[in-house]
Amino acid sequence: MTGRRRPPAPPLALFQILRGGRRRGAAPPSVLAALAVLTLLAAPAAAQQGTAAAAEAAAASLRAAESQLAAAGTASDRVAALTETVRAYEEGLATLREGLRRAAIRQQALEAELDASSGEISALLAMLQTMGRAPAPLLLLHPSGPLGTARAGMMISELTPALQQEVEALRAKLTEVEELRLLQAGAASTLEDGLRGAQEARAALSSAIADRTDLPRKFIEDPISTALLIASTDTLDGFAAGLGQVIDEELAGAAPDAAELKGSLPLPVPGEVIRRFGEADAAGIARPGLILATRPRALVTAPAAATIRFRGQLLDYGNVVILEPSPGILIVLAGLGEVFGQAGQIVPQGEPVGLMGGDPPAADAILTESAQGLGATRPETLYVEVRDAQTPIDPAEWFDLGQ
Repeated sequence: MTGRRRPPAPPLALFQILRGGRRRGAAPPSVLAALAVLTLLAAPAAAQQGTAAAAEAAAASLRAAESQLAAAGTASDRVAALTETVRAYEEGLATLREGLRRAAIRQQALEAELDASSGEISALLAMLQTMGRAPAPLLLLHPSGPLGTARAGMMISELTPALQQEVEALRAKLTEVEELRLLQAGAASTLEDGLRGAQEARAALSSAIADRTDLPRKFIEDPISTALLIASTDTLDGFAAGLGQVIDEELAGAAPDAAELKGSLPLPVPGEVIRRFGEADAAGIARPGLILATRPRALVTAPAAATIRFRGQLLDYGNVVILEPSPGILIVLAGLGEVFGQAGQIVPQGEPVGLMGGDPPAADAILTESAQGLGATRPETLYVEVRDAQTPIDPAEWFDLGQ
């Protein structure tokens, strides 16, 4: 069979996870099997290796998390496994959306190229149709006689390879356009499976954290003192200064000290820095912290081992988690949709401390967005402030913000 270009097959490992059964607490990983095809087919040739690697890495993350969850014997192990499961789904869906976007852009480019050369294509098709209708013996004759026939034969022999090449190129482009259309048309169910799996994993993680009792504690919070402090302060400065008053009992647990990690902490949630320390927004308001744009329901984790000094609703900041990764250093995370943990607990680096708010987009919305060649929107924002001895400092002193 010639002229028909088959879409590349996904890596063998993806077929292997499809053959595996669904374990308790884990969603079907079909989203990851499909994203490999999307990224391989939609990416330009020069970029296929990188996108294929991203797809395989996402699949490997989910396989590892699923195995980890199956082997989890303690509450701590289950939280860690579910954390990796949520991350794997987030990475897989992000890769899938990028693959769809690439597919849409590639399809639009091919269709524009075909439209621009429609005149040449029409002439080529007309020539082929004329040659196809003419009796074969007449094609071998020339009005000027044998010499003209010989010359015409030589010309045809030289033109035929070029003509065949044009035909093959046209056939390949038309085939690719059709494959891209079918690929995107079949992505709806894949997206729905992935979004549903991510939602189930987040719910399971929230439940596992609520049931967890094995984290060490630095202190026990006095809820009455906390409520009085919130009611009596109207600024974050005042609240942070009074945090020492909410301790009911100081325990013997050693406080974390992340001083050696200063300047290299990862951001608590994947996202884009849209405001840096002291930068004013469109309304002219400058805040002494970072503002990160991120996806709805994205997982927020502790950037370092830290003591939870506060979690809950605070002033006009919404849901807030205040972490103390080093004595006298506070990291304020504000604007979450859901918060985890309890005040006084010591959480390890990478421990989930909450989820962003908002609702994940439906599959139809993602497909519409991708069909327009747009990247994933980031409608949620997380405010990150770092305080040293009650004074706000540039978070870049503690976090690795890249360039």
